[in-house]
Amino acid sequence: MVLLAEYLSINANVLNEFTKKAEIAVEVEDKDVTTFASLGWKEVLGGLKSGELGCEFLQDFAATKLDAIMWPLLGTVVPFEVRADQSAVGANNPKYTGNILIKSWNPLSGSVGDEATVSVTFPTSGAVTRATV
Repeated sequence: MVLLAEYLSINANVLNEFTKKAEIAVEVEDKDVTTFASLGWKEVLGGLKSGELGCEFLQDFAATKLDAIMWPLLGTVVPFEVRADQSAVGANNPKYTGNILIKSWNPLSGSVGDEATVSVTFPTSGAVTRATV
């Protein structure tokens, strides 16, 4: 599969026109429950789940564009949706949804001659769900 038309929405704002990269990562803490009965083998159980939504955007400071959308969200928890393709949600195009904390925003970075990009990672708040309908 080649990602050609990934879909990203943050706080009901579809950000495809700015998005170069979007990735959702989820994990579960491993809790060590090893005892002497484990006979020298480590045993673990799953603990708390967490996730992150990592994004890379092409910056746009125009009114109603990327910076004007994201700046007011700093410090708030907002919904997100990400999927591999902009087409309809289905078995071959599941959507991942949840809430993220807009923990940081890097409005300007780069060197002479670089495109103005924003790379940021938002922690999830609460459950991340996967749906095919």
